Amino acid sequence: MRKKTRRKKATRRRSTCPRAAANGLRAAFRRGRRHGPALVAYVTAGDPSLKFTEQLVLRLAEAGADVIELGVPFSDPIADGPVIQRASERALKAGTTLAGVLKLAGRVRKKSAIPLVLFSYYNPVLQMGVERFTARAAAAGLNGVLITDLTPEEAGEFVRTLRRRKLDTVFLAAPTSSNGRLRAIARLSRGFLYLVARRGVTGAPTEVGTEIKSLLKRLRRHTRLPVAVGFGISRPEQVAALDGLVDGVVVGSALVQCCEEAGHGPAALEDAVRLVQELKNKGREGKR
Repeated sequence: MRKKTRRKKATRRRSTCPRAAANGLRAAFRRGRRHGPALVAYVTAGDPSLKFTEQLVLRLAEAGADVIELGVPFSDPIADGPVIQRASERALKAGTTLAGVLKLAGRVRKKSAIPLVLFSYYNPVLQMGVERFTARAAAAGLNGVLITDLTPEEAGEFVRTLRRRKLDTVFLAAPTSSNGRLRAIARLSRGFLYLVARRGVTGAPTEVGTEIKSLLKRLRRHTRLPVAVGFGISRPEQVAALDGLVDGVVVGSALVQCCEEAGHGPAALEDAVRLVQELKNKGREGKR
């Protein structure tokens, strides 16, 4: 008689897939919208070190940020104002590269499920190679990529490459965008759309006026994706004014500057956390 052997019951292991853990950008905006606009926090990776950036990202996630944008430093950041230009200079001086930022994203993903978007100019990606970049971005657990100087007309192959790796592509819509351009941007975007609040570079103050509302109205005709407004968002009253109009706000220069002014030490982390909490609390007040 053959001896019966008991088969071990297969146990379903919890997925450790970075993307599964992160749950996606659209889900993050749905969660964030319960308490006012979702908060997208931009940081310049490597300013002044990748170690500090990792600490900052994890603290911002704990403080209530809904999405993190990891900015890749670049030598000619034409869309950025003086605050982020200085941050890029510090990061480049410290030796920060695109490869280093991708490794940073991988370390963050092991510790946090917060959605991560890589914010970069196209040149560093081209230097690495689009296929290689996409594979490494997916392996690091990134949710999406925003290439600030890549136009919709030139983005077809790039978008298809990222789609194969299930990475979202985020595009910028500006006040100067024609209806045809907005339609193209909406067609190529996944995750969310980044609405530039005004003409010019990052950092200058933005008032919530008729131009933003008009652009939002035009954009909504072409997409149901979440829309986040950025460029010049830094004060709680701006967040309150945008509540009910947009799905999210992007805070960048204000965070970078507060860390710069505090010397990139423990006090800088606390100041950045305080700013995120103030902005999130103002959004919650708008929901009451």
